[in-house]
Amino acid sequence: MKVLVIGSGGREHAVVDRLADSPAVRKLYAAPGNGGIASQAELVPLDANNVEALAAFAHEQKIDLTFVGPEVPLGLGIVDAFRRLGLKIVGPDAAHARLETSKSYAKEFFKAYGIPTANFWSCASVQEALEAVERIPCPLVVKADGLAAGKGVIIAENHDQARTAVRDLMEARMLGDAGSRIVIEEYLAGEEASFHVLSDGRSFQPMVLAQDHKRRFDHDRGPNTGGMGAYSTDLILPQEEREAVLNLIIRPTLQHAPGYTGVLYAGLMRTPSGPKLLEYNARLGDPEAQVILPRLQTDLLEVLLDVVEGRLASRTLEWSRDAAVAVVLVEAGYPGRAETGKRILGIDEARRIEGVKVYCAGVRQEDGRLFTAGGRVINVVARGASLAEAVERAYFAAEMIEFDGKDYRRDIGRRGLDKQK
Repeated sequence: MKVLVIGSGGREHAVVDRLADSPAVRKLYAAPGNGGIASQAELVPLDANNVEALAAFAHEQKIDLTFVGPEVPLGLGIVDAFRRLGLKIVGPDAAHARLETSKSYAKEFFKAYGIPTANFWSCASVQEALEAVERIPCPLVVKADGLAAGKGVIIAENHDQARTAVRDLMEARMLGDAGSRIVIEEYLAGEEASFHVLSDGRSFQPMVLAQDHKRRFDHDRGPNTGGMGAYSTDLILPQEEREAVLNLIIRPTLQHAPGYTGVLYAGLMRTPSGPKLLEYNARLGDPEAQVILPRLQTDLLEVLLDVVEGRLASRTLEWSRDAAVAVVLVEAGYPGRAETGKRILGIDEARRIEGVKVYCAGVRQEDGRLFTAGGRVINVVARGASLAEAVERAYFAAEMIEFDGKDYRRDIGRRGLDKQK
């Protein structure tokens, strides 16, 4: 089979890596991919948001299956465009993708169907938002309504910070049109968890859990980012809380969003009154995918075909009991301005360590050498029989990779280790 993966980050590299394991895959393409993916897939020089050009390419090349990594093309209707040409593609159509692409729509959906979530106010003007801010005790959360690459959530510790966030988003348009509407939410304290399911439009299958580390610096300090690391074990949620998520959040969502296909990712907060839904993503998380997919023992291609062909109910997903940890190596200026063009060394040496994968994100290739090309550069992923073993391997491998300005968090997985103690 000929398979196309759309996107250019570490998540897409992890998907390509697992698809490369399938004996049924004859040819892999990545659009646009990155320099690190080039060793496993042919790079297609098309922007991931160029929906019509991607659909035309897939049609001309007779691509058998396409997987969409990032959220923007889903919101632009890439699934709709491919389906009009009779092409098989994994992901929700634009209407269903609104669960991610519009925070206001999603929160109203949660409210309408009784899905447990934080109290919120959806605001279309600066004045409306400032009035909402005064009604909520701090800390509180200010969210851009539209897509913002993981940077549209601001936790305000006081009302001055909240007012500044409102004006930055709605007046200064710090995140462009994503801030034309905003959502003001009560702050939920607790431990986060990432709960992914695969859906074929009629039935769904849960994936193993993960926990993302969104803040830039150790001990959850600094601004939110696209993700500084993640880990996955079977101990993130106890069984009763998993059942609560399935019964109170996932099932009612899919019941009231009939025909949803692809990945649905629930960002959860564990609270004293039970798990609550922070937000939905309409695709695999990044870097959560990098710790979930290495634990999947079932052929990924077969699973994705079940999703697009409506056979998921007959599939049992097999998972390794190993723990997995991803440490994201970033350029020091991330999530602000990142300097690029720095030579990357040590990837081959890191990959020789047992249980280690190295997935490339902000990377370009030139004359067979790899250089930095973005803020989040490399994902170092390690599996281990225990979380402690996976953490140790991941950080040992991370030390072997070098580029000027390299930085990373030193506490990925620490919350899980503390819980086990």
